Amino acid sequence: MSKVNEAIHTIHYLDRMSLQNKWINNIHPLAKMIVTFFYIYALISFHKYDLIRLLGMSTYIFAVFILGNVSLKQSIKQLRAVLVIVCIIGIANPFFDKKVLIDIGTVKITGGVISMMTLMIKGILAVLASYFLIAVTSIEEICYALRIIHVPKVFVTLVLLIYRYIILFLKEVERMTLAYELRAPNQKGIHIKVWGSMVGMLLLRSIDRAQIVYESMLLRGFDGEFKRKPSKEPLMKSYLYCIFWIGVIGILRFY
Repeated sequence: MSKVNEAIHTIHYLDRMSLQNKWINNIHPLAKMIVTFFYIYALISFHKYDLIRLLGMSTYIFAVFILGNVSLKQSIKQLRAVLVIVCIIGIANPFFDKKVLIDIGTVKITGGVISMMTLMIKGILAVLASYFLIAVTSIEEICYALRIIHVPKVFVTLVLLIYRYIILFLKEVERMTLAYELRAPNQKGIHIKVWGSMVGMLLLRSIDRAQIVYESMLLRGFDGEFKRKPSKEPLMKSYLYCIFWIGVIGILRFY
């Protein structure tokens, strides 16, 4: 499977996950969004040397992935490129912070090593929390929740269209790449001389496809607002979910 096909498959996989009829999917999207934002805020608030207590925040990740029946292994596999980038961000810390904090015999652990590990764990947990939100909440529900908290309509519409159009964009890339490979069967990859023309052609085809998609949306009555079908689940369940996890995250953060 090519990288483009793999990306398309990942997006379709997330869409299928978010549309499943599970209890976590039926929780109000605003409740799930508030819990995710509060969790990420709690992660960011940890001191750069507070590694031990930070590890306790992984309790939330393991719990929600198990309760939501979302594969943590599959999630890490799909996010491996992002997680590697997140880990690289803090790799320079040991070279700048050489203050020795822990001395175990001949092994000296500097503040740079601890702050590097803290930064990596923060990034990994934040990415996994965001992935869980997307896996159990459709993009339409996320946009609906953003409108409830009065995020500007233009911004929310832009988020929705980017997410939905990215699949069409990747399919156009796949068609152009396949056409190029058929015309140059013995060549490995795309030659640098045609990069400019390929990007220009991709832009023109994307604009044409975007216009067709927009006209189709208008014909189906899209006016920039997001109408959500009322959930059959009682709102009290969503309130309890939000209050429970905010309480748990607060305990993990401060105690």
